[in-house]
Amino acid sequence: MSVAASERHVVLRAANERIALRLPARGLAAVGVLGVLLVAIWAVSLTLGSYDIDLETLWTTLSGTTVSAAIDNVVWQFRMPRALVAALAGAMMALSGGAMQNVTRNGLADPSLIGISQGAALAVVSAIVVFPQLGSGWRPFIAFGGALGVAVLVQALSFQRRGNNTIRFILLGIGVSAFISSITSAMLTYGDLDRAMSALSWLAGSVNAATWTDVHVLFAWCLVLMPLILALSRIMSVLRMGEDTAIGLGASVRWARYGLICVGVGFAAAATAIVGPLGFVGLIAPHAARRIARSGIGIHTLLTGLCGAVLVSVADLIGRAAFAPIQLPAGLITSIIGVPVFIYLLQRAAAKSHL
Repeated sequence: MSVAASERHVVLRAANERIALRLPARGLAAVGVLGVLLVAIWAVSLTLGSYDIDLETLWTTLSGTTVSAAIDNVVWQFRMPRALVAALAGAMMALSGGAMQNVTRNGLADPSLIGISQGAALAVVSAIVVFPQLGSGWRPFIAFGGALGVAVLVQALSFQRRGNNTIRFILLGIGVSAFISSITSAMLTYGDLDRAMSALSWLAGSVNAATWTDVHVLFAWCLVLMPLILALSRIMSVLRMGEDTAIGLGASVRWARYGLICVGVGFAAAATAIVGPLGFVGLIAPHAARRIARSGIGIHTLLTGLCGAVLVSVADLIGRAAFAPIQLPAGLITSIIGVPVFIYLLQRAAAKSHL
């Protein structure tokens, strides 16, 4: 394999030169920079806390040498799974938002805005309140059922004879999400106090109690869903041109939409089931990825996932350090960041519609 680089592209050619892959240089550089940034955030996250650890001791511990049993326990049993869960959950919420924005062709689509996160939350809260003995391993499947049910409902309500109206889809999603949130609040109000408190702490969107089991669950879902979203990336790029164009190019738009909805719901449901709702991550990350580098759908998907991972990791770090020893949930920090971004995007969309 040979590699040729220019200012704008990196070209990978097979040995027989029959196959060549051209990748945007800026996009690849952005992937590398975000990857390094994420590792740096992890390093800071692993050192900060009620038990401070210097970088040299951290490196020694990560290399497998035991400095002390206490440091080993803090790093490997508490901080490392927390850092990994924050990154995985952020990446999954971001990829869910990217999939939904492609399906609806609307930059304001986000799992928390169109009811998907709320559907997953209602299903999990119902399981916590009604079936407290049910193991946490079932939560992603329960969340997937609730989220998929809401997605199908919103899709059905927004369907018109001419096809799917994207604005109608978003507005109905917002209305359905508000209705579902009120049902969730009612369940918490009238449920058993201990169970309600357990569900309420989960609804805050926190990675405080992350464990290695949570890491394994999220990683397993990523192993299943990532190949699917990458396989659908070509159709996603065609859908950007509009349904009529996609149909003219021979794409099966109907099945592509169903596939993207299922993948997007799967990402959001798994992340929500483990850490609770993380508002606006699926809205911010795809836009941030587009601002960082204009690229094809494949690189954009990687950038979107990395932006989501960095966003939630930074939010968790801020929540831990800003008001220590009090810890704020990552979901609260992402919402504080996301609301101004949502208002800005809404105003920009309104300005474009009047041009």
